[in-house]
Amino acid sequence: MGSEDDSGTDRVFKALADDTRRRLLDRLHELNGQTLGELCEHIAMTRQSVTQHLAVLEAANLISTVRRGREKLHYLNPVPLHEIQERWIDKFERPRLRALGDLKRRAEEAMADQPSYVYVTYIASTPEKVWDALTDADLTAVYWGHANVSDWRPGSRWEHRRTDGSGIADVVGTVVESERPTRLVATWAAPENEGDRERHSRVTFDIRPHADIVKLTVTHEDLNDEGELRDVSSGWPAVLSNLKSLIETGSPLPQEPWLVPGR
Repeated sequence: MGSEDDSGTDRVFKALADDTRRRLLDRLHELNGQTLGELCEHIAMTRQSVTQHLAVLEAANLISTVRRGREKLHYLNPVPLHEIQERWIDKFERPRLRALGDLKRRAEEAMADQPSYVYVTYIASTPEKVWDALTDADLTAVYWGHANVSDWRPGSRWEHRRTDGSGIADVVGTVVESERPTRLVATWAAPENEGDRERHSRVTFDIRPHADIVKLTVTHEDLNDEGELRDVSSGWPAVLSNLKSLIETGSPLPQEPWLVPGR
């Protein structure tokens, strides 16, 4: 007969054997204390199925839950993983394994990694108003200097058009996901690169309400090089500050923020 410790270890290994459960643990590692609804946002299965996976993780003591009013918050518990590391990894030649892991990671980063940029802002508003500010052509023209034009259906084309009447689009792309009013994902490319998918980057707008405010997270990934990263690192804060001002005060900032000189 196996010991109680072995039984607990078996439950941990069983829990970790499933890709969906590993993804749930990854999401809690990124942001601890999430509700079932938040964990379901990027898992392509029913709430009931996700609940069953969470029950397996809880039975293995890999997560714990805390009630907050009517919500149940899920928290990562790293202790069983640490115990597995001590029992099953530390006994081997850890320095060699670490060196091999570092070498693999550096090789993968050199071959495939592309720069990404993340910006978070908080707006006194509703998700619907923030969504409209991002997608309504007339509103984007007010605070962005360009009109975002599309029907915003998945698979549709979108354009970032100048407001000088020329009809010229400085950015084009395709709508990947559109879940009003919480999530919008679109590709992003210069018009001359529209046919070259490898030159497309990807922008994700996550809109999350909290009481009377909205947390807006913009993730711009798959950038082609460090030059593009520098451009978006200065561009997004300026644009989103203007958006925030328009929503909260009814007017954009008195001067165009992207024209503020650098150092």
